[in-house]
Amino acid sequence: MIRISTIFIAICMVLVAASLGLVLYAVAGISGTESAIVALTALTFLILYNAVSMRLRDRSDVGGQIADLSRGTADLARQVAEFGRRLAAIEGRVASSNSTNSDRVQSVIGEINELGGLVRQLATTVSTHEDLLAGAAPAPTPAPVARIEPEAPLDLVATFEERVAAPPPLPAPPPRPAAPVIQTQAANPVQVANGRNQPQMVATLRNAIDENRIDIFLQPMVTLPQRKVRFYEAVTRLRDERDQLIAAEEFISIAEASGLIGRIDNMVMLRCVQVLRRLMVRNKDVGVFCNVAASTLGNSTSFAQCLDFLEANRALAPSLVLEFKQSTFRNLGPAETENLAALAQRGFRFSMDHVTDLRIEPRELADRGVRFIKVPASLLLDPRQASTSDIHPSDLSDLLGRFGIDLIAERIEGERAVVDLLDYDVRFGQGFLFAPPRPLRPEGASATGGASPNQAQDIQGSNGSAPPSQGTTSGATSAVPSAQRVSTGNAALARRI
Repeated sequence: MIRISTIFIAICMVLVAASLGLVLYAVAGISGTESAIVALTALTFLILYNAVSMRLRDRSDVGGQIADLSRGTADLARQVAEFGRRLAAIEGRVASSNSTNSDRVQSVIGEINELGGLVRQLATTVSTHEDLLAGAAPAPTPAPVARIEPEAPLDLVATFEERVAAPPPLPAPPPRPAAPVIQTQAANPVQVANGRNQPQMVATLRNAIDENRIDIFLQPMVTLPQRKVRFYEAVTRLRDERDQLIAAEEFISIAEASGLIGRIDNMVMLRCVQVLRRLMVRNKDVGVFCNVAASTLGNSTSFAQCLDFLEANRALAPSLVLEFKQSTFRNLGPAETENLAALAQRGFRFSMDHVTDLRIEPRELADRGVRFIKVPASLLLDPRQASTSDIHPSDLSDLLGRFGIDLIAERIEGERAVVDLLDYDVRFGQGFLFAPPRPLRPEGASATGGASPNQAQDIQGSNGSAPPSQGTTSGATSAVPSAQRVSTGNAALARRI
């Protein structure tokens, strides 16, 4: 709609042009036609002038409006950014609060479970003492003991809480006196193995491999101080023709010399994968440590078979930890380094055990894929290591943690050691204090006959396990109460597996 001011201006321009034409016609004496042309010319000039002035005025108005709109848009963008920052801060606080509450709840649950386990252990100990005071059980003969099933064979299908909830078996007294007899049987394989010459031992190894008499024992690794099971270590045991157990330290060197260690490692690796799959049915966060010999890593044929098998089970790489000795990492050749890198490229993590000193290069080990280092508790707590090593043992956990390596204290046999290790900020522990290696009955494989905790301790060898303590090598007279105490205390704690 045309504004009134525009109409008024147009009328004024017409009047001005007509007046100019009349003045020229009346005063100057110009003809009517010329006066009309001059009037039209003046009118045209006035119209152009008005149009240009209006265009300039509109342009300035539009420019001001655009500038105001730009300032408003910028201010709106700043406000939106501020709201976004505040919203992100609120979400971060909420997430941090939820995470803190969850950690507190998990910590409380862990402490409650620990108290429940200690109460059950106390009840079992009291019941044991009552049974011992109530009556004396006759000593069993060695013959039937060889046929006794393990006290609590490791069942990977049931969880620890389910097994703890199950009532203990009523005929408890008979297995307790059998501990010294089983311990004697545990010592026999070592003596027999030492009595055999190398050809006989090689023949025993070949028969055990061909007849599938390579057994797996599992020993848990727990978090400290909660003592919650986080990993398991697979410990290898060999059974001869008389079903007597032979520790790994007795046949590993002969197996390496005879070229049989590759087949043994392949069988152990297969068992570890089977065990891991069964464990992950109930708990996705569990892991299994599998020992691998240095000769297998350096043998192209044996390593190719292992690599093909691990490639087929690559999905289990985050939970399957391959364990090598400290001497293996210190004596890596070109072939071993290349094979180790091939395993790391497929996502498998490594652990270093059999540590004899604390001269450790964490950066180099982390670059090779090492994520766990197992150090004996006696070595960590040895005051002489502070002067002979490059770092104080109390600072070792923090140093390794900066490179993504977890420190595991192994061969823990007393509560005093646990208290001292907590001062060193050690977060994982392994040893007979928590649970001994327990026999496993995997699918398609037989477990050992009867193995008490003392037997497992006596036969624990160099393949990723600790040597037996001095307490287990005492005489038969003093071994009876000691074996009863060990089997009673560890039986409650080992049910966490």
